Amino acid sequence: MSTSAPQPSAAATGPTPPADATEAVVVRGVERVFTGAKGATVTALTGIELTVHDGEFVSLIGPSGCGKSTLLRLIADLDEPTAGDIRVFGRTARQARIDQAYGIAFQQAGLLPWRSVAANIELPLQLHGVGASARRARVAELVELVGLSDFAKHYPDQLSGGMQQRVAIARSLAESPRLLLMDEPFGALDEMTRERMQTELLRIRAETGAAVVFVTHSIPEAVYLSDRVVVMSPRPGRITDEIDVRLGEAAERGEDLREDTAFFEGVTAVREALHGPQASSAGAARGVDVR
Repeated sequence: MSTSAPQPSAAATGPTPPADATEAVVVRGVERVFTGAKGATVTALTGIELTVHDGEFVSLIGPSGCGKSTLLRLIADLDEPTAGDIRVFGRTARQARIDQAYGIAFQQAGLLPWRSVAANIELPLQLHGVGASARRARVAELVELVGLSDFAKHYPDQLSGGMQQRVAIARSLAESPRLLLMDEPFGALDEMTRERMQTELLRIRAETGAAVVFVTHSIPEAVYLSDRVVVMSPRPGRITDEIDVRLGEAAERGEDLREDTAFFEGVTAVREALHGPQASSAGAARGVDVR
């Protein structure tokens, strides 16, 4: 009597990828409690549920102390949640950091003053053992991407604040991450430079296709940049609203968008989510930066 060969079981074909592996960020039930002097506790975040899709630009906005930066640090594995779970492309936050699955940029550029623009951008590649020729090629791509090809040999103290932030963004892109985590990267810039950098970030995002989680206090900045604005409450930080403000593809957004009716409608919607309907009738001028 002949017998047929056994068919492989589902388990034999390898583990099934987690359902959230295609999502850039998945945050489930996250809480962060800090312990202070004499055992006193402060709850910074509670009940956080958030999904950021691959290629999506999401801004976190809310009053100072609401936990926006804390949430970003948890996603980046620079801190650990007291409770809950965080996944970055299906991996734990810790594994995503080890795998360099994301790039990160802060309010201060954090450049090494003794290294040139090119050498600052090259640093992550150098630290992770990328060969010299590959490093040079990648740096050349990045300085062109951020419009600094003529400044590759300059040092940070020879650059304006906006140019330093471009270097920091280029450095965060060095290992071609699919996710950028940005904590008020333009907060220290003057308004004109800040608007130019916002447009520059949209161009970079369009060219790289990376998802972005962006912390800001500026309502117009959030609306101009984002596909979705996540509104957070005062401490303990909770997500109280999510505003879809898609104003076209990133590559199509330009300075004229700031005078578009849809832009002002988005600003009004986010302002009302933050402050209530009375905020939009308080005489705020069109385009004013209500933070």
